Amino acid sequence: MFEGQPKGLWALAFANTGERFGYYTMLAVFILFLQANFGWTSGTAGLVYSSFLMLVYFLPLFGGMAADKWGYSKMVTIGIIIMFIGYLLLAVPMGANTVAIAAMALALLLVSLGTGLFKGNLQVMVGDLYNDPQYASKRDAGFSLFYMLINVGALFAPTAAIKIMAWAQNSLGVSEADSYHFAFAVACVSLIVSILIYYFGKSTFSQVLTVKKEKNATNNVADTPSISPAETKERIVCLCLVYAVVIFFWMAFHQNGATLTYFARDYVAKTASGVTAMEFDVTNLLLCIVVVYGLFGLFGQGSSRSKSIWGVVIVIALGILGYKYTTTTDVAVEAPIFQQFNPCFVVALTPVSIALFGWLAKKGKEPKAPVKIGLGMLVAAVAYLLMTVCSIGLPAPNAETPEHLADVNPNILVSTYLILTFAELLLSPIGISFVTKVAPPKYKGMMMGGWFVATAVGNFLVSIPTLLWGKDLYIVWGVLMGICLLAALFIFSILKKLNKVA
Repeated sequence: MFEGQPKGLWALAFANTGERFGYYTMLAVFILFLQANFGWTSGTAGLVYSSFLMLVYFLPLFGGMAADKWGYSKMVTIGIIIMFIGYLLLAVPMGANTVAIAAMALALLLVSLGTGLFKGNLQVMVGDLYNDPQYASKRDAGFSLFYMLINVGALFAPTAAIKIMAWAQNSLGVSEADSYHFAFAVACVSLIVSILIYYFGKSTFSQVLTVKKEKNATNNVADTPSISPAETKERIVCLCLVYAVVIFFWMAFHQNGATLTYFARDYVAKTASGVTAMEFDVTNLLLCIVVVYGLFGLFGQGSSRSKSIWGVVIVIALGILGYKYTTTTDVAVEAPIFQQFNPCFVVALTPVSIALFGWLAKKGKEPKAPVKIGLGMLVAAVAYLLMTVCSIGLPAPNAETPEHLADVNPNILVSTYLILTFAELLLSPIGISFVTKVAPPKYKGMMMGGWFVATAVGNFLVSIPTLLWGKDLYIVWGVLMGICLLAALFIFSILKKLNKVA
């Protein structure tokens, strides 16, 4: 699984891990902060949340254009600096007046702009690692590994946010509204770690760094064979068709920080016991991930010695889990903590995904990227089908004033995140890989930016279900399920065209 990847993948991935840890620490509590600090309704908070997400994913279009002209590395560096200033501004408590709202808006704009320069360009650099023929066949697996590693940062983010807020309230005596700023401060620290990893690892990906040269020069990687204007147009059209589907996936997926967080706050039981309680301790999730990787090591192609080591690791991990089960008491269940499950499942299931598609590839039956994307949309529809069925009989939410209305089993929401993660693994890393493979050489930065623009539009549409919050739950989840089904039908209807360039 990890063999045969270019060395530069690890430095770029871990640099992204640091940045994503900070971003998701902030995002885990952001929509709750808006309501707690400013007293906004669910719809208003959802609109601000979705507008921020839209900017985060729209601005990489311009970040890509800038990188095509001035170089990827330079834009990545500038992006981290701008993000740092934005998070620093968010970390300063300013109350709930007009000045505070203006400062927050400026901070969100800076974080968005910095992300626009950093995120897409870093992923283009990852894609360029696979332009070398010896790594070409490893592209999809490489992006899956990249995606897995950045989710390691996201895995710890909700726990970090909750713990730092609790510490601020209990040890420093700050109010709940002010404690959110401590979570935002964590993002500042994570960016420092990120830039250190990037610069100390530069020697491993020096072949994909770009510099400003002659007027017509864009990078110093090996020249890519040119393609005809007709083929360029065909590739761009195909990518735009995929972008159209991606819009609706992210609209559905990023409900994790919106209506699914509202559901966790208003409907999920506030305490858990037994095995369910163990799910809310991130160290237990890590031990489960160790067991998954241990099983791959145990039954993989390694030496007898390495298999013995993995066997011992599995026994130790299971032993610790068993002991912790016997000592586990009831635990409090807080709404932001549910956002740890998606990155946990990404990290745990990535080797399963790589192994499955690797096995299919050996048999000549691995589906092409467009098919995987279509299947991802169908799986996302299943997630919201589950939410629809499990919401039958629950009272409609209060859109104006949050209130706890039921004690739903937390595993319903955990299961929804599991299904959405299956969808994400089919669509997101594969889609990014598809873009880096299909994009015309001279438009790589712009076309990767196009992927993020599609994501941006989808993130803005996240606000639609939040505006529906207050109606019966089956309406909220039914809208999302229907959209996913329609998107799946669309992509399957144009498979022939997409497979031609895949």
